[in-house]
Amino acid sequence: MFNLTLWMLFYYRMKVSMLIDIIAGARPNFIKIAPIIEAIELQRKSGVDIHYRLVHTGQHYDKKMSGDFLNIPAPDHNLEVGSGTQAEQTGKIMMGYEKLLLEKPCDLCVVVGDVTSTMACSIAAKKVNNIKVAHVEGGIRSGDWTMPEEINRIVTDSVTDYFFTTSEVANKNLRNSGVAEDKIFFVGNTMIDTLYKQMPRFQKPAIWDACELKEKEYIIMTLHRPNNVDTKDILKELVTEIVLASRGLPIIFPVHPRTAKMLETIGLAADNLHVIEPLGYLEFNYLVKNARAVITDSGGITEEATVMGVPCMTLRDSTERPETCTIGTNELIGTDPKRIAPAFEFLFSGNWKKGGIPELWDGKTAARIVKHIIGIFSLQ
Repeated sequence: MFNLTLWMLFYYRMKVSMLIDIIAGARPNFIKIAPIIEAIELQRKSGVDIHYRLVHTGQHYDKKMSGDFLNIPAPDHNLEVGSGTQAEQTGKIMMGYEKLLLEKPCDLCVVVGDVTSTMACSIAAKKVNNIKVAHVEGGIRSGDWTMPEEINRIVTDSVTDYFFTTSEVANKNLRNSGVAEDKIFFVGNTMIDTLYKQMPRFQKPAIWDACELKEKEYIIMTLHRPNNVDTKDILKELVTEIVLASRGLPIIFPVHPRTAKMLETIGLAADNLHVIEPLGYLEFNYLVKNARAVITDSGGITEEATVMGVPCMTLRDSTERPETCTIGTNELIGTDPKRIAPAFEFLFSGNWKKGGIPELWDGKTAARIVKHIIGIFSLQ
């Protein structure tokens, strides 16, 4: 005999509403969350009762990144923690997010990447009613414990419930640390979702005409890690070696004001070295896409260069994104300035690897993440 009560209980158990907190703390986070928000909105339009609350911690804030071209809505909450030491920011973020969760808890806290906000909000979520945590880019490791980001990754993953991963390497890292297979979801890379969507909108920056740049006839360079830019002698030797090895090609170097001041103090100048202010996402990636090569110490740029098929040299001794080297166009040059010239010789010889695009870096990652969330929480 059909039991209407049991059927209704089953129906309402399946048809539930949920609230997801999406955490944005630093500039790269906005690039990563934009496609997730878009994927949630698409599911909502199809009738899925899923809601999100965008939480900016205020660790960094960039109106250009969180507004206009990404179409990210204004935050529902901004914790406004501001600058400070690692410990100060961590404490302020945890206190601010804890207060929000006590006032209105969420069902799932989604954190992305490896910034301080990622770690702090994941800890606060677990401490407030054991709220579930999902880590987008879970499992990546550099093995370098001197990097604050590595600490953030490890601590975040230690309290994470659901891991959305970018590569099989990340999956293996998680398995090796004891994470159960049913908690690991290999989905791809949301940064690449944004890259594919925005590529047709890349904008030629003013420096292109000012320096009369030509496609594949210049180098784009970024340096920001403290061990590369905070010591005068190291920064001078690195940049000098790059200039000497570049065969006179223009080198476009967008720099943070702090690094620009350091360059001024060491009196480094060259006719082909063009130090400019930081560029927006669309302008910077226009330069990356059309460059002969990229030289950087940024992990995210190695991913974008790989997808765009641009040779990339990384001035670090380790990377949390090894697939950009084993599959992509990136090579880990290291921090020894004497390794720069041989790398450039290899580039100019025409033998640089063409590389490929890692599995599932196809622009559909966010859709997979949201579908997994719907499945995990039995949303219909």
